[in-house]
Amino acid sequence: MKTREPLPDILAADLDVVFCGINPALSAARSGHHFSNPTNRFWRVLHLAGFTPHLIQTADDRTILQFACGLTAAVQRPTTRASEVTQHEFRRGAKPLERAIRRYHPRYLAFLGKPAFAALFNQRNVAWGRQPMVFAGARVWVLPNPSGLNRAFSLQALVAAYQELRNASIRDPQD
Repeated sequence: MKTREPLPDILAADLDVVFCGINPALSAARSGHHFSNPTNRFWRVLHLAGFTPHLIQTADDRTILQFACGLTAAVQRPTTRASEVTQHEFRRGAKPLERAIRRYHPRYLAFLGKPAFAALFNQRNVAWGRQPMVFAGARVWVLPNPSGLNRAFSLQALVAAYQELRNASIRDPQD
């Protein structure tokens, strides 16, 4: 049975980083927890990159707030694959995402993968890492998607990319 229930954001005021996925996986929406698919490397990468002192278990996803990080998605509709999300859905999701970022005021907004960022900012060529623009007051970063389906990035490459953001957030604590 497929669910259409949205997966609630995990947000609080004045976080260092809000990680913005493309959209929730059906498995995450069913479980009620972000990045619940065992092949997804998000929690492991976050820990290895230094965002968390220990590996967060999926069922404890809300504890990410203790480490000044939050979670949201560019599109709230759960799908089996992120490639099912349409350009129209990305454009429609821009305003709610902007409202959330303005409301919670994180220092950084990190897109997990290029598709949402490219659609929201109407960019064809997107580089990894820090972006030259600000979105709703947050500095923008683009990180590789940690999905197990993303075979273009090894675990070490993912950790290195996420460490760049972690290091920037430590270097510039007053941004």
